[in-house]
Amino acid sequence: MRYWLFKSEPGCFSFQDLQARLNATEHWDGVRNFQARNFLRDEIKPGDRVLFYHSSIPEPAVVGLCTVVRDGYPDHTALDPNADHFDPKATPDKPIWYMVDVRADQALPSEVPLSLIREHPLLTGMPLVNRSRLSIQPITEEQYTTILQLGGLP
Repeated sequence: MRYWLFKSEPGCFSFQDLQARLNATEHWDGVRNFQARNFLRDEIKPGDRVLFYHSSIPEPAVVGLCTVVRDGYPDHTALDPNADHFDPKATPDKPIWYMVDVRADQALPSEVPLSLIREHPLLTGMPLVNRSRLSIQPITEEQYTTILQLGGLP
């Protein structure tokens, strides 16, 4: 099992939106960065744990916990000219972009803001602190459990 941080703008897709989906499960589509795509396609597996992070808001924060429930597969939104994430270079034979399915497990009792993450000595090595623009980021088990504790979980 591995640990990840997935970023989403809550105005586009929030943790509450995920919780409201059937079985609290949805595909994680629209990733258009090759490094993040490679994680989705090659490394993220069912059972992996995910921190759901709300970005591009006044107080960005980790807000919830998820589990990956489906391996990477082609992102169908890249093939749909009416979709927000359409890519005319993608084809069914060469899809380019990938996604996984995630299930919302629970909201954190207390959100963990980026300002706290930046200051915590066990979290300063997180990609969120050093490479903040990447929307899918690997994290260590120690970083994962530290954020759970900061968010009010044992």
